[in-house]
Amino acid sequence: MDPGNESDYADYVEQAWPSLVRAAVFLGARPDEAEDLAQTTLVRCYTGWDRVRSADNRDAYVYRMLLNCLRDSRRTRWWKDRRYDDPLALEQQDARRARSGGDATERVAIADAVHRALGGLSKPNRDVVVLRYFVQLSEKQTAAVLGVPAGTVKSRLSRALAHLATNDHLLDIAGERQ
Repeated sequence: MDPGNESDYADYVEQAWPSLVRAAVFLGARPDEAEDLAQTTLVRCYTGWDRVRSADNRDAYVYRMLLNCLRDSRRTRWWKDRRYDDPLALEQQDARRARSGGDATERVAIADAVHRALGGLSKPNRDVVVLRYFVQLSEKQTAAVLGVPAGTVKSRLSRALAHLATNDHLLDIAGERQ
C-alpha cells in the first residue's frame, strides 16, 4: 500500500474503531470478542482497501464485512463447543458492579437491560435494530449491509420495536426512572 493510502486507512481506522466495536457488542458479541471482530474486519479492510475506499457507501460496505466476520466466527467449532457463563456467576458479577455505587450504576443497569432486550430479538431483527439505531445507518444503507430490500428492513424494524416495547427488562428500567 502506498503512503497516501496508508494514511487514509489509518485515519479511517481511528474514526471507525469505536463504532465497529460498539456495533459488534450490540450484535451479540462479548466486549473482548467485539474487539477481535472489529480488528478482523479492519484487517480485511486493509487487504482490500482499494475496494473499500471506492465503495459507493463505505460504511455499509464495512458493516457488511463486520457482519460476515461475526457469522464466520460463529460457524467455528470453538464457538459451537463453547460453554456459556454460569447465570449465577453473572448475577454475582452484576451485584458487585451495583455495590460499587457511583453514577455508573444506573448506566450499567440501563446497558444491561438493553443487552438483555436485544438478546430477546431474533438475529435478523437484532441486526436491523443495531444497524439502524446504534450504528445510525439509513434504511437504504441498512438494506445494503444486510442484502435485503428496504421494505424488509422496515418490516423487521417494526416487529422488533413492537417486541422491545413490551420487553420486561426495558419496562423495569422505564418504571425505575419515573
